[in-house]
Amino acid sequence: MGFETRQVNTLQVLTAQGICAPHCFTTRFGGVSQGHLASLNLGIHRDDDPRNVEENYRRVCAFLGADPKGLVLSHQTHTDIVLSVDENHWGAGRYKEELPECDGLVTNTPGTTLVVFTADCTPILLHDPVTGAVGAVHAGWRGTVKKIAAKAVEKMQRLYGADPKNIRAAIGPNIAMCCFETDGDVPQAVKEAFGAAADPFITQRNHKYFLDLKSINALALQGAGVTQIDISTDCTKCQPDRFWSHRVTGNARGSQGALICCKEAEK
Repeated sequence: MGFETRQVNTLQVLTAQGICAPHCFTTRFGGVSQGHLASLNLGIHRDDDPRNVEENYRRVCAFLGADPKGLVLSHQTHTDIVLSVDENHWGAGRYKEELPECDGLVTNTPGTTLVVFTADCTPILLHDPVTGAVGAVHAGWRGTVKKIAAKAVEKMQRLYGADPKNIRAAIGPNIAMCCFETDGDVPQAVKEAFGAAADPFITQRNHKYFLDLKSINALALQGAGVTQIDISTDCTKCQPDRFWSHRVTGNARGSQGALICCKEAEK
């Protein structure tokens, strides 16, 4: 299993072969936003023309075969908070008030499409084909240390009866080990959370540390019982023409989206 690049006209997205629910990880390509936001900005707080953002969502939803009315947007503040949402939350962050702060969303309500945003942090999508439940997670290094990915799995298990052995996970493009340079506080926090299991995913060069957040999030998922995990090899900082990277351009950027749509469970 792995990732595929899908192209529809100018729209370019990535999908994970292990997830059969409609989903995607967006790139910069295929929208109508202008200037430094060109072109597929999905961020609602990037000073973009709302009409452009609306059209960008319309295009991504067309790819997914999803009704834009069912979109639910996260309200990210680098927490480990995972919210359960349903049809009462449709439109949150778009034509309804934003959700309370959260960096993860789960649902088992058909027609609901979950959205999390990244521009270097780690996006994670989850799908249980047996119950139909889905999840979407934004994991910065703080959320990674707090094991937000595992907390999303545990919430799907507790609320919807999802067996972690059935859950398929996809870890999308982020700032990879080649570029995620930190001081000593980050690896120290990671080691406190994961112990020696994290050692292969931390290296030191010239008094700086480099971490593989994709693999560390995979550890969290494995600790929660998930064994079927697709991991993207793409680095957002290495490919600023294809992805937005906060490390490259700071706030002069748009946002990628990771989206997954809940459908009826398999019979």
